[in-house]
Amino acid sequence: MITQHQIRRRMAATTPLLLSLLILAFVVAAVTLGDRATARMASETLIRVTLVVGFWIFAGNSGVISFGHAAFACVGAYVSAWTTLNPMMKGTLLPGLPAALAELHWPVLPAAITGGLVAAALALVSGAAILRLSGIAASIASFAFLAMINTIWANWTPVTGGTSSVVGLARYITPWVALGWAVSAIVIASVYAASASGLALRATREDEVAAAASGIDQYRHRLLAYTVSAFFCGVGGALMGHFIGVINPDGFYLDLTFLMLAMLVVGGIGSLSGAVVGVLAVSLAVEALVRLEKGITLGATTFALPPGSQEILIAIAMILVLVFRPTGLMAGREIMLPARWVVGRGTSQDRPETDRR
Repeated sequence: MITQHQIRRRMAATTPLLLSLLILAFVVAAVTLGDRATARMASETLIRVTLVVGFWIFAGNSGVISFGHAAFACVGAYVSAWTTLNPMMKGTLLPGLPAALAELHWPVLPAAITGGLVAAALALVSGAAILRLSGIAASIASFAFLAMINTIWANWTPVTGGTSSVVGLARYITPWVALGWAVSAIVIASVYAASASGLALRATREDEVAAAASGIDQYRHRLLAYTVSAFFCGVGGALMGHFIGVINPDGFYLDLTFLMLAMLVVGGIGSLSGAVVGVLAVSLAVEALVRLEKGITLGATTFALPPGSQEILIAIAMILVLVFRPTGLMAGREIMLPARWVVGRGTSQDRPETDRR
């Protein structure tokens, strides 16, 4: 006899599969039906999926809003640049690099993984202090951490190039490369959410006092989630650098922070499906508005939105979502197969296609 708990676990296991199929269908549609610009948009969207899903591993499970995750993307991007740039170019652009780094010329995959690992190590150290706080205090501390990293990177000119852009990164990101990392982030996020640590962390999110009374070590579980989260944000930063080919500290500051937060809020911070759906919804809306700003021709008439309309309309859409659906588009629910599909036709234990995590 299959228990209710086993049924729910089987249903939850279908979530990463369905989300992976969703973004796979998105990539196939963009590559086969769209133009070159659409393929680039798909790559950028999937890089954002990696970033936002990484962000969700901590924020979604703990309930603590962090403003510091863009700093981990910054670290990941620069570590990848330090390890992949041509040594001669590093001697010109980054004369202050230590000799060991200046001579490195790694392949892009180990560089991206190393960027994630360095970001995770930084999260382990910084989180040891930040995560002793809770609520708004932790959020403010994370913002101070972001400002500190941005200031250091903007003024450490011999090593980071300062406010000047570091150019010459290999542009190897295709929709399929970005898809691979996005699927990896989704799978790891789902595995963590279903683990003992993920369940304990969500218990502290719902009621810190009751969780502490049950013997749950909130600090330890938050630190673990923060570290795993930082790894994927670091990888996402490396992917962004190699997608554009140019990096700058300001590219990983407030704009990226609020974009990640907006995508998570629109989709719904309470579920992994919300994180993925939020990225897709906001990215597609931004792409449509950008094309409308450039103008579209209908017969003999050209219609174009005024410059700046994109930011205004996205802000209005966010306000409407917060007013009419404050829990996001997914309302804290996961996309998953119904119970009869995972346990067979003979079961009487049926469930809807989405379920609240």
